[in-house]
Amino acid sequence: MQSPDWNNKNCAEIARLFPHCATETAEGVKIDFDLLRQELSNDIIEGTKERYRLEWPGKKEAIVMANLRTNKTLRPIRNESVDFDKTENIYIEGDNLDVLKVIEDSYLNKVKMIYIDPPYNTGKDFIYRDKFKREKGQELIDSGQVDELGQKLAVNPDTSGTYHSDWLTMMYPRLKKANNLLDDNGVIFISIDDHEVHNLRKICDEIFGVNSFVAQLVWERGRKNDAKLFSVGHEYILVYVKNQDVNLKWREEKPGAKEILDEFSRLKKIHKDNFSKIESGIKEFYSALQKSDASHPSLKHKRYNRVDKNGIWRDDNISWPSPNGPRYNVIHPTTKKPCKVPDTGWRFATVEKFELYIKNGFIEFRKDHTEPPILKRYLNYVSTDFDKESKRQNAKSDGDTESNVQVMPSVFYKGAQPVVTKLRNLMGGDYFPNPKDPDLLSRWISYVTDDGDIILDFFSGSATTAQAVLEVNALAKTKRRFVCVQLPEEIDPKEDAYKAGYRTICDIGKERIRRAAKKIKEETGAEVDYGFRVYRLDSSNMQDVYYRPQELTQGQLSAFADNVKPDRGAEDLLTQVLLDWGLPLSLPIERAEIAGKEVWKVAGNSLHACFDAGIDEAFARAVAVEKPMRIVFKDAGFASDTAKINVAQLLKQLSPATDVKVF
Repeated sequence: MQSPDWNNKNCAEIARLFPHCATETAEGVKIDFDLLRQELSNDIIEGTKERYRLEWPGKKEAIVMANLRTNKTLRPIRNESVDFDKTENIYIEGDNLDVLKVIEDSYLNKVKMIYIDPPYNTGKDFIYRDKFKREKGQELIDSGQVDELGQKLAVNPDTSGTYHSDWLTMMYPRLKKANNLLDDNGVIFISIDDHEVHNLRKICDEIFGVNSFVAQLVWERGRKNDAKLFSVGHEYILVYVKNQDVNLKWREEKPGAKEILDEFSRLKKIHKDNFSKIESGIKEFYSALQKSDASHPSLKHKRYNRVDKNGIWRDDNISWPSPNGPRYNVIHPTTKKPCKVPDTGWRFATVEKFELYIKNGFIEFRKDHTEPPILKRYLNYVSTDFDKESKRQNAKSDGDTESNVQVMPSVFYKGAQPVVTKLRNLMGGDYFPNPKDPDLLSRWISYVTDDGDIILDFFSGSATTAQAVLEVNALAKTKRRFVCVQLPEEIDPKEDAYKAGYRTICDIGKERIRRAAKKIKEETGAEVDYGFRVYRLDSSNMQDVYYRPQELTQGQLSAFADNVKPDRGAEDLLTQVLLDWGLPLSLPIERAEIAGKEVWKVAGNSLHACFDAGIDEAFARAVAVEKPMRIVFKDAGFASDTAKINVAQLLKQLSPATDVKVF
């Protein structure tokens, strides 16, 4: 039971594209590289021929690390979870590269958004040291970077001769794995600063593709008055999509628009179709805001103060955007004379289109023909399906048919200190010096994801992403799900967090989720999924056998009859089954009894698992009645070898669609 073998998958894909390049060897189907070279002879760069790419000592091993398989697994930690059986949120403790490999089949092409806040490589950060055999120069030994005890983390000082290389070697395989998990509409956000942003852009261009780059957001966190030359108080967030060819269009609600629309809805319930009274109420709303909070964002939209059957509107430009636009007669409904034509011509190419907008209520005529009519611009969404040509143009040019949405800017200001204060108030202490802002993450999550989407963070830290997902769900009444991964770094006994009872970073992250969930529920009253399942990375559930068959005694053979490690329970095995079958860890789980045996049911009939002893024909008949899609047994769980054969045959007869697995 191992993670997916990407070498074999890549070979299979090449064989599919170039079947004549596949050849059989003693080890199976392999690629004849000479034939493949001939096939691509005009598109191969060889030897020392110049090319544009980023190289560093350790890149080859980073590529190998991405494709190396792992036999590790995840073990459920029920007592640290919240609402384990029903929640769809996941928190995983362990090295993120191993975890990404372990969950790869379960989340392949299923993650809508990834956010990570990796070490910035400031010279003081800890970075992951992936174990890989490589000769190290004397300068590494002299600088104390060689970890003879096999520690997973080590400081990466800026005095190191491999300062940037070590960081790149750490990041590269993790981003490779992340790319595999994104769905076709997926997007990744990566926080970084000036130390490595230039290198991160290059490896992201290589992994995700140059054309998949979307933006380099700038977050201004505040001034640094102790700076020698410039106050560099900003960070970056790199944004890449999985597939630039997918027609993505992101929009967010304009600040202040919702409050106006809510007031409009309230007034409409009171005054029905008395538009003049609704207009008066809207103007009173703006006046009251001006007195109570002159900086309120709704006041930026106070031109929206007219009302009709379609909603709340303001006047828009009815002129052609450049000189020499269309000129034709538009007859005023009262005077029956042609209206004055704007200097640059009418906005609409033909009089027929103009009449369509009149018919559908988008044109307001003035008191007479001496002035051009008014084009209405609505704050709320109003369908323009009647104008097929305009709809096509909007889709092509990313135009909007409503005024309450906007494209998110790439530069924004949000002070860092209020974020620290909010986390301190939530946790009761200062345990993270530079926490990320859950409000910003909530904004990005709302911007690029939809109800039911999965959001992944594999440098979870203080679990800001988890809190942000809970906040979005509570406000929008959605079922977005988070998967957070964090290495359980030990906390220094001198730190305040240790004195408060926390022993690892994961302890802080899990407690933050619990406290944030309680606070959000109290403040919003929303009934959403506030739980999370905790899993911990561990060695395989299967026994490691290091004896040659001829060296085993009969007693040793009996000891290995059950190939499951003695400290592993049924839920450990169930989790490994989910991963091996490529099923999400978030599926609902329930326990039942069938024919006297404990059966784990996953997502109804999606999977049944029984790890009890004494599995026989009677149990097979009983479980076959439920017609599960999949069923799994422990190899040592059958009453006898004969029973094992009979159970398989009975299930084949009584529930032929059931996929049976034994391990």
